[in-house]
Amino acid sequence: MKERYYSKAMKHRNRNIHKKEQRKEKIQLVKYQKDDFSIQNDTLVGTFKDNKNFGFVIPDDKKIISTDIFISKKDFNKAKNNQKVVVKVTKMPTTEKKAEGKIIEVLGNINQAGIDMMSLIREYDLPYEFPEPVIKEAKSINQNISKTQLKKRLDLRGEEIFTIDGEDAKDLDDAVQVKKTENGTYILGVHIADVSHYVKEDSFLDKEAIIRGTSVYMLDRVIPMLPVELSNGICSLNAKQDRLTISAIMEINKEGQVISSDIQKSVINVTERMSYHGVQTILDNYYKKLEEVENVEERKIVEKYLPYKEHFKLMEELAQILKERRNKAGSLNLDIPETKVILDENGYAKDVTKYELTFANEIIEQFMLTANETVAEKYFWLEAPFIYRVHEEPDLEKVSELNKFLFNLGYRIKCNKDTVHSTAFEEVIEKVKNKPEERVISNLILRTLKVARYEAENLGHFGIASKYYCHFTSPIRRYPDLFVHRIISKYIEDGYNLSSEEIEKYKAQAEKYAKQSSDREKIAQKVERDSIDIKTAEYMEDKIGNEYEGMISSVTSFGVFVELTNTIEGLVRFDDLGNEYFIYDEERKMLIGEQTKTTYKIGDKIKVRVIKANKQLRQIDFEKIDEE
Repeated sequence: MKERYYSKAMKHRNRNIHKKEQRKEKIQLVKYQKDDFSIQNDTLVGTFKDNKNFGFVIPDDKKIISTDIFISKKDFNKAKNNQKVVVKVTKMPTTEKKAEGKIIEVLGNINQAGIDMMSLIREYDLPYEFPEPVIKEAKSINQNISKTQLKKRLDLRGEEIFTIDGEDAKDLDDAVQVKKTENGTYILGVHIADVSHYVKEDSFLDKEAIIRGTSVYMLDRVIPMLPVELSNGICSLNAKQDRLTISAIMEINKEGQVISSDIQKSVINVTERMSYHGVQTILDNYYKKLEEVENVEERKIVEKYLPYKEHFKLMEELAQILKERRNKAGSLNLDIPETKVILDENGYAKDVTKYELTFANEIIEQFMLTANETVAEKYFWLEAPFIYRVHEEPDLEKVSELNKFLFNLGYRIKCNKDTVHSTAFEEVIEKVKNKPEERVISNLILRTLKVARYEAENLGHFGIASKYYCHFTSPIRRYPDLFVHRIISKYIEDGYNLSSEEIEKYKAQAEKYAKQSSDREKIAQKVERDSIDIKTAEYMEDKIGNEYEGMISSVTSFGVFVELTNTIEGLVRFDDLGNEYFIYDEERKMLIGEQTKTTYKIGDKIKVRVIKANKQLRQIDFEKIDEE
């Protein structure tokens, strides 16, 4: 399932890490004394308008303050007309007066390259710069591995092990290998960077990682959870270099069941750094002789990795088995394409398209899911303090609402008055495969499901039909994974015999960090969505008047949203639908023309023209084109 909870495709969108400036050490030390991780809400980002004797700021996010913010002349802080600024709100709006504030930072002109993303960083108060104590601590870490560090570790440096990631990925935290036994079972090794070995509990690095919770990806940059010395350095599983890892080694039968497993601290030396494209090219040409590969670039890839082709074929074989078993269990395969924004050398949007995922992506997805389940199940039965990734059953009321809409299309999610099983959703998903309504129904199902989160209690994962699930495979970019690694290491090093005091301490931490990480993940997801909305609107700003065919993706009381084939979505307001009054049928999610009885419903194809696009408002407006 390419679900929104942990998609690896999102991870590899862009890894261009910009140089960080340092905060003053004294500010950071004060920060660490705070025990809460709340975001300031008295500062806003907006566009400054200069009216000579006074000015005002139009907020980017009007959910907090919907009106303009009045700025007196003395509080301009050298801001100029049409510049993006950060404003501190000094007086909230009333029924008689607008909000008042003062400009505390000038970001730059609204059309200046990179200002849109910097505005998002300030809007969400993201910790863009690493504090000086954190930088010092990161730089002090030895980038070489000593013999002492190898003691009591499983030495896998003689094994052929591979990383498979996006071509632009820099923080490579997972590596894999597959072997087949004489009796026909598979040995799957998932080797994850041992980040907890370097990020010690209560260190500056650890405290900063807790605050950040996750890395944030913004198309033209990443705000990493850990400094580059770790994320791209000693913790990244770079090829031909010794790296410390925690390995989940699983024996899997022909039905895809894990029949035995072992979790150990290890050391590996990655054989080759592979990309999804490279692996897929090898698989697509597996049965061809080298001279039969017509495409020159593909032939070069096949020739370069010819000694390892059997490894990737075996990975494909096992991933197919794991996927089939998961599908039978009810894992939801919502095939909702992600938006891929291509930027030019200056950071402006030059194209928008769908992300193309291949089975090479599926190989890693299936292997990571299996490792996460195996680790979660083992530590659940050990009753260890842990952070789980949970996804609860959807509310039956929401399922009932969904069924009202599906009924009109001839589908139904089967459920009783008490519960619903994921297989009921998967049955509908399979029925709509490759049908015109597939995308719309997949989106509606996604909206019906609850959002996955982190918990110190195991509550299962509905979306992937798992009783036990955690995040273990990305400790470079997610704090729950790092915490899970710390617990695993603690249990291994102490012979699985922790004191009651230690268990209580880590249980309290698990509860606190699970909530913190869930909160930070929500913010990261909002930032990532907003960055895409900004850039898609930017891309459409010079497409005014262009005509496109699209599909109605949502129906509201003020118009319909239309999604184009490249995933860009825009709004057709009532005034731009036609010359009549439309009645909104909320239950059937439909608009009905009062005079002509023309209907507009989710899934309908529609031809539209672009009439407005505004990256500041993150909005695109269409109008319906009358059919001739």
